[in-house]
Amino acid sequence: MDLTDNVGAFVPGTRFEHLPLASGRLSGLTFAVKDLYDIAGVATTYGNPDWARTHPAASATAPVVLTLLQAGGHLVGKTKTVELAYGLTGENVWYGTPVNPAVPDRFPGGSSCGSAAAVAAGLVDFALGSDTGGSVRIPASYCGLFGIRPSAGAISLAGACPLAPSLDTPGWFSRSASVLAGVGDVLLPANRQGAAGPLLRVEEAWVNAQPGVAELLRPAIEKLEQFRGRTIGIRLVPEGLATLFQHFRAVQAEEAWAALGAWVETTKPSFGPGVGERFAAAKATQPVDAALGRAFRRMLQARLLPLLAGGAVLVYPTSPCPAPLLTAGLPEQDAVRQATMGVTAIAGFCGLPEVTLPVGKINGAPIGLSLVAGQGQDRALLALACDAAAILGLPV
Repeated sequence: MDLTDNVGAFVPGTRFEHLPLASGRLSGLTFAVKDLYDIAGVATTYGNPDWARTHPAASATAPVVLTLLQAGGHLVGKTKTVELAYGLTGENVWYGTPVNPAVPDRFPGGSSCGSAAAVAAGLVDFALGSDTGGSVRIPASYCGLFGIRPSAGAISLAGACPLAPSLDTPGWFSRSASVLAGVGDVLLPANRQGAAGPLLRVEEAWVNAQPGVAELLRPAIEKLEQFRGRTIGIRLVPEGLATLFQHFRAVQAEEAWAALGAWVETTKPSFGPGVGERFAAAKATQPVDAALGRAFRRMLQARLLPLLAGGAVLVYPTSPCPAPLLTAGLPEQDAVRQATMGVTAIAGFCGLPEVTLPVGKINGAPIGLSLVAGQGQDRALLALACDAAAILGLPV
């Protein structure tokens, strides 16, 4: 097995490997794990040298990783992450930013950047990441991969470093729909029900997308309509995606500071561009703003969950734009982050499962199309993703 890391996906140093613990659904498949999941006897760096310096090697392996090993998966390494998972581009100045194998002059997306790069480069069959504000869905879109953020609470995050616990979920990447679904067979609980309802086109997300992105995805929607019937346009966030982003950011920031602020204050770690600023903003978040964010989340859930309870599925662009160029400055990165997280917050705030499909490319850069189902309908959503991949001519 040639695992030469020519894209910088893996954490530098001696590569950790763990053979399968049994045979099962994942036998014959290799995988990698984002370096915020604990592996017994291995230091979890969480993307930052000061975190690695101030934390001992893990004493136990995260249950989600053990489950993959017990299902026959072969772990071949830990992958890079953005520092403390608090970023969306995939940049890491300490350990190196992974190359986006699909478009090397663009960011891979983060914070599960290394996991995405490892899968896109063909180094592993699938890779485990985590998603708080879009850190599986966005690198999947940027790197031309299948990716899933499961329903909140569907899979244990014990043994994983936190960022914003009410928003954190595991997630994973693959190059085919069947492998994505196969991992789901191992990790996910049984369906509550199917996802056989109509496709609901979230108009705000389509208007938010760059015109070229929306136009690229239009033929895919037309093909899916032949399979599932005409899409129905809905206005889901009349308050505006910018308002949704602000509320999401306030809740995420308050939780991030509650989870990590004591360590930041005590250690005074060195941070790369933008990360320290985000933690400073998190510290300064006013309790009233976070409370308003939580109230907005409850309102959005009350609006959206009944809409999907009968099996309807939302459909919209995963990202409003392709991956930013590596030369993009912080102002451009922040603008992309705001436009992107206004969309990723729809599923993220409501705890819904979302799958992104690698539908096409614009100027050579991949673009994803997202399907979002009701809470607990993860397996049904993965089955729909397999059907959609076959219809759209994507790897099944």
